[in-house]
Amino acid sequence: MSIALKQVFNKDKTFRPKRKSEPGTQRFELHKRAQASLNSGVDLKAAVQLPSGEDQNDWVAVHVVDFFNRINLIYGTICEFCTERTCPVMSGGPKYEYRWQDDLKYKKPTALPAPQYMNLLMDWIEVQINNEEIFPTCVGVPFPKNFLQICKKILCRLFRVFVHVYIHHFDRVIVMGAEAHVNTCYKHFYYFVTEMNLIDRKELEPLKEMTSRMCH
Repeated sequence: MSIALKQVFNKDKTFRPKRKSEPGTQRFELHKRAQASLNSGVDLKAAVQLPSGEDQNDWVAVHVVDFFNRINLIYGTICEFCTERTCPVMSGGPKYEYRWQDDLKYKKPTALPAPQYMNLLMDWIEVQINNEEIFPTCVGVPFPKNFLQICKKILCRLFRVFVHVYIHHFDRVIVMGAEAHVNTCYKHFYYFVTEMNLIDRKELEPLKEMTSRMCH
């Protein structure tokens, strides 16, 4: 990674403060294991598999928070080039347009400029991962029955950030020397969601060709 890029990532240039697991807890140990999978030379396909004896919800929870933090960071590095003028629609090329719906202010799918969509998305995810009733941090507190469904929706929408960055802003990623970092984050994300069956294959279509080359 280039020195300039390291400075960007080290500054945590992101829309949101990072959510972290508490040291000393089982979730923190899982978090460390998930983080270690980004080290070079690690077999990402094997790294995403549920460790023997671990709870699936715990494993999914630490990854959702990690992916939120990382993807936030990736988008944060290119967000100054993603404006209402350059990206008047949240899309992934001419074939894919993403509309925002949150059942609060936007009760119907609504076309929005990409930066507005991204802000709403990050707000929406942040509210959920900071909600103790959905992502409990205390040991022994159970996850809600619909936890995996919530995570599927979060991960599906986070995938759209990758789609937009790769299709519309990858030139900036290359200029910054961040290509290898972003590709590794994407591969880790892709292997995890497919291993745990958390994203519908139809949603993965926009990056299908790239993924077939990158993720064997």
